[in-house]
Amino acid sequence: MTASCLDTLASASTNASELPLLLARQKQAFMDSPAPTREKRIQNLNRLHNALLEHREALSSAVSQDFSGRSTAETELAEILPLLEGIAYYRKRLKRLMKPQRRHAPLTVMPAKVEVHVQPLGVVGIVVPWNFPIFLALSPLIGALAAGNRVMLKSSEFAPATGQLLQAILAENFDADEVCMVGGDVDIATAFTRLPFDHLVFTGSTQVGRHVMRAAADNLTPVTLELGGKSPAIIHPDFPVDEAARRLAFGKSMNAGQICVSPDYVFCHEDKVSEFVRTFTGAVEQAYPTLVDNPDYTAIISERQKQRLESYLEDARTKGATLIPINPSGEDMSGTRKMPLTLVLNATTDMKVLQEEIFGPILPVVGYRDLDAALHEVRARPRPLALYYFDWDKQRGNQILQTTHSGGVCINDTLSHVTADDIPFGGIGDSGMGHYHGKEGFLTFSKTKGVVRKGRINLAAMVAPPWGNTLFKLMMSLQALRFRRIKP
Repeated sequence: MTASCLDTLASASTNASELPLLLARQKQAFMDSPAPTREKRIQNLNRLHNALLEHREALSSAVSQDFSGRSTAETELAEILPLLEGIAYYRKRLKRLMKPQRRHAPLTVMPAKVEVHVQPLGVVGIVVPWNFPIFLALSPLIGALAAGNRVMLKSSEFAPATGQLLQAILAENFDADEVCMVGGDVDIATAFTRLPFDHLVFTGSTQVGRHVMRAAADNLTPVTLELGGKSPAIIHPDFPVDEAARRLAFGKSMNAGQICVSPDYVFCHEDKVSEFVRTFTGAVEQAYPTLVDNPDYTAIISERQKQRLESYLEDARTKGATLIPINPSGEDMSGTRKMPLTLVLNATTDMKVLQEEIFGPILPVVGYRDLDAALHEVRARPRPLALYYFDWDKQRGNQILQTTHSGGVCINDTLSHVTADDIPFGGIGDSGMGHYHGKEGFLTFSKTKGVVRKGRINLAAMVAPPWGNTLFKLMMSLQALRFRRIKP
């Protein structure tokens, strides 16, 4: 098959049998050029930077088309701007990240120079979800390119307009043996995850993540899994509940809650639940006075997802919960994919809203009497991708950091840790494994290789058998002086 044919496949592949050809071409290209220079990597990042600037309006329109309505401002804030920041981060720091690091040389290898060298892995595969189809495609791509890799991406079939546009943009700026994106349904996605990549990034549900990891295991492909889960928000009794409500309203409203790190349930002191509901409702009504024709309020990605969310609400209602839909104008939303943000009070653990990841505009508010009991409940659950804690007291905040496990944490805020370029983003346990973003992302897509470099002097020859020679005895004496018994 000719190179031009493969270029065509890279922009419109729908046949699973064609995927190995694309991977083989990228692997061959990597073998031919296994150590891209810093200048080459920056050139690739510059291409992506310019492409984002050139197509930012078209990208926002494509996402809005896929959602049947999503705010341009949300796409800018949550997708375009963080990508531009991520590119700038790596452009500035590549020289330092690529530089070999000097390490300690133990007595047993002296005299020698000990270093850690960082080199690309090869070909990275990225499976893109639908909720942020630009950011969650290009953010890991940026880290992989900065680390010197070649990349194949699989777009989401639930965001076809964005996927097709990204395919065209990437094909316009990169050869297929550098970066390529393929489309297709679940069969293509399954075949994609079974390819023998050098690293695989998957963002999606925990259930599907398990299948992806099994498929990758057959090839011993390392994986980065971003899986979400139920991210709690905890409000300390001393924190102003109205301030917490306003900050949570902003985070929960973004993308209509269709975010892997969206606050999934709130622990609020039971004496302050009413005040929380009042302030939260007012903040949402002020931001979104109407819903149906409001371009600022995002719709649900598909009718299937909307039905899933509605079933959660019905389950909660029939089991005794109180539902508070925030619909300021009392609009009829039938026939649309928009849903009002709905608070759920008196939720119990047998309800789906406290069992399943919500991933939509539903927020259970759980009253607590004892904060330690609430924290115990958080610790007893699977470890979340994000944890949000509201408390001005730094000592208590540090205690929360030390005694809870989560992928990331925001104290007195929501979502913002994802857009901080210099810290890793990743899950733990059921919420995933591995990191990207920042230095940790560069290392995820790199092989750190230990190197010992010896010179002309070879002490090993002088210490070698027959054992009992003078130098060996001296070395063991020095070790005995250094490694003495430590008092318990």
